[in-house]
Amino acid sequence: MEGEVQMREERYAADISSIREAEARIRPFIHKTPVFSSQSLDALSGRRLFFKCELFQKGGAFKFRGACNAVYSLSDDQAANGVVTHSSGNHAAALSLAAKQRGIPAYIVVPKNAPKCKVENVMRYGGQIIWSEPNMPSRESVAAKVLQETGAVLLHPYNDSRIISGQGTISLELLEQVPQIDTIIAPISGGGLISGVALAAKSLNPAIRVIAAEPTGANDAALSKAAGKRITLPETNTIADGLRAFLGDLTWPIVRDLVDDVITVEDTEIVKAMKHCYEILKIAVEPSGAIGLAVVLSDSFKQNPAWKSCNNIGIILSGGNVDLGLLWNSFEK
Repeated sequence: MEGEVQMREERYAADISSIREAEARIRPFIHKTPVFSSQSLDALSGRRLFFKCELFQKGGAFKFRGACNAVYSLSDDQAANGVVTHSSGNHAAALSLAAKQRGIPAYIVVPKNAPKCKVENVMRYGGQIIWSEPNMPSRESVAAKVLQETGAVLLHPYNDSRIISGQGTISLELLEQVPQIDTIIAPISGGGLISGVALAAKSLNPAIRVIAAEPTGANDAALSKAAGKRITLPETNTIADGLRAFLGDLTWPIVRDLVDDVITVEDTEIVKAMKHCYEILKIAVEPSGAIGLAVVLSDSFKQNPAWKSCNNIGIILSGGNVDLGLLWNSFEK
C-alpha cells in the first residue's frame, strides 16, 4: 500500500518532499500568516471556522510563497537575465517582489483590464510592465516575445511545480497552527494554490477533506471534475478577478485525484462573505479571497449530508488586494 501511495505521488508535479524543501527555502523571506477565528461566524455557519489570513502575506496574497520558491530555486546563471510572467494580478506583484529581493529584473505582461490596485503593486515592487490585450493568446504571445528579447526565465502563475510546492507550505503552517482541522476550503482558478494545499494536507492527514471554492461564472473546475476531463470556458463572468483562469496540465491531475469536491457560489454570495470579513473579522478581503467563507455559508454546503461531519474547517483567505471603489460599490448593491 505504501508503495502504491508513493507511485501515485510521483505522477504529480509536486509532493510533500518538494513542499518541505520549499518551506525551508522561503522561510527567511515570507510571513508566517496568522489564523483568525470568530464566534459570530461559527454561529452563522454551525461549524468551527479557522481563517488562514494570507492577505497578510508579503504582496498582500498567498502568491508570494510560490513566486519566492520559484525565484530562489533558480541558479545564479538562470536568474541572471531575470524572470518573466503574464498575470492580471497577485502573481505579477508577488514575482516582482521576489525578483526585487533577489536583485534581478522582473518583466510582467499585464492585460489592459487588470485591477488598478494590482497594477500599482507591480509598479511598487519594481516590476517592468508590458501591456497585452485582455485575453490569453495575447498574454502568451507578448510573454513569448519578451522571453526572446530578454533571455529571462518564464515562471507561469500556477502551472509550475515550484509554484505549486510554494503554495503547499500554507497547509504545513495551517495544520501546525490548528491540528484539529478536518476540512480545508481554498479558492480554485488555475489550481496552483489548491494543488499544493491538497498535496501537503493529504500527506499529513489522508482523511482530511479538501474542497475547492469557485464562482458560478467561472466554473470550469466544477465542470472538469464532473466530466473527469479538463474543460475550459469560452468566457468567464465574475467579480472574483483572481479566479478567471483555467486548470493547467500540471494542476488538473492533482485536482482530479485529491480535491474532494468543487462547490460553486454566486457573486452575490461572495460579496456577502466580503462584508462579513470586513464587519466581523475587521479585514478587507478581495472577492477571490472571500469565496471560501461564501461556500461554508451557502445552502449547497450546509444542506449536503456529505459535509455534515466537517466540524473544524480551515478557510484560506487568499488575498486582500481589492480596489476600494469596487469594495464600496459591491457593498452598496
